[in-house]
Amino acid sequence: MPNTTAPTTTPARAQAFTAAPKSKQWRVVDYVTTAVLGIAVGLVFWVLALSWKVLELAFQAFPPSIGLIAGLWVLAGPLAGAIIRKPGAALLCELIAAIVEAVLGSHFGATVLLSGLLQGLGAELVFAAFGYKRFTLWVTAASGVLAAAFMAVSENIMYNAEWQFGFQAIYAVCAIISGLVISGIGAWYAYRAIAATGALSSFASGRR
Repeated sequence: MPNTTAPTTTPARAQAFTAAPKSKQWRVVDYVTTAVLGIAVGLVFWVLALSWKVLELAFQAFPPSIGLIAGLWVLAGPLAGAIIRKPGAALLCELIAAIVEAVLGSHFGATVLLSGLLQGLGAELVFAAFGYKRFTLWVTAASGVLAAAFMAVSENIMYNAEWQFGFQAIYAVCAIISGLVISGIGAWYAYRAIAATGALSSFASGRR
C-alpha cells in the first residue's frame, strides 16, 4: 500500500529549520551560545593569522586570488545569525571572534577589531532587512555575501592600498564569492549539522 503521509512531513521539517523565535528578547542561553561560537571561530581566526605568511605564499602567483579564502574571516556573523536568530547576534559574535584573535595575538594588530565590527555589521544588516523573521539558506547566504563585501572594501583600504584598482576589484569579487560559499552557504550547513546533534533544542533554530 503506498505511503500517503511522507510528502507532508518535508514542508513541516523545512519550516522548523527556518522558524523565527517567538520573542526577540535575549536570554542567558543566547548570550552564552553567542560567546561560545565567537570564541570558537576566534580561535580559527587566530590560527589563520598565524598561518598568514604561508597562505600568502600559496597565492603569490596572483595575490588578489587570496580573496577566495576570505570567507573564513566572516563566518562568525552568519553562523550566529542562523542559530541565535536575535537582533545583534551576528554583529556580537563577529566582534567576540575578533577580540579573541586580537587577545591571543594577531600580526594584523588592533585593526582586527575594526574589521570584526564592519564584517559583523554587514552580516547583521541582512537579517535586520528581513525583520529577523526569515531564516533560510539564502538569507544566510546573503548575510555572508554582504559581510564579505564590507570586508573587501575595508581590507582594500587598510591592507591593499598599494594594489592597482583592477587587483582590488578582483580581490573583492573573490572575497564575495568566498563569503557566499564559505560563510553563507557553509554557515547554513554548519548550523544544520549542529542542530542535528540536538544541541540547539532550546532555540527556534533547533526545534523540529
